[in-house]
Amino acid sequence: MSQKMVCIDGNTAAPHVAHATNEVIAIYPITPSSVMGEISDAKSAAGQPNIWGTIPKVVEMQSEGGAAGAVHGALQAGSLTTTFTASQGLLLMIPNMFKIAGELTPTVFHVSARAIAAQALSIFGDHSDVMSCRSTGWA
Repeated sequence: MSQKMVCIDGNTAAPHVAHATNEVIAIYPITPSSVMGEISDAKSAAGQPNIWGTIPKVVEMQSEGGAAGAVHGALQAGSLTTTFTASQGLLLMIPNMFKIAGELTPTVFHVSARAIAAQALSIFGDHSDVMSCRSTGWA
């Protein structure tokens, strides 16, 4: 039996795994990770189940902080939960990341690592956003 090979980027691959392994997906669109939320939302809207046979609930929040808060709340309720973010959005999630780490609740934040815009807008890839989260207990 031959398999069809497809070449895709990380922003396309991550939501396929996230949708298959989670019950709640909290999203807020932020470039360049917006595609991940859109793919997950389309999969749930089409009725595609996860590996446990349920359709993940995709919730679009009003801000990055809201998405992190929704992840925290869903984790406390016992749901397998994830989100997608990048750069400034990840920095806004740090307060909830401290809570999630302190409560030892497992989750994955899918991060499209990008430079933090300090003096001027930056679209270059680096890990300054992820490195800013080292003290939260996640790494």
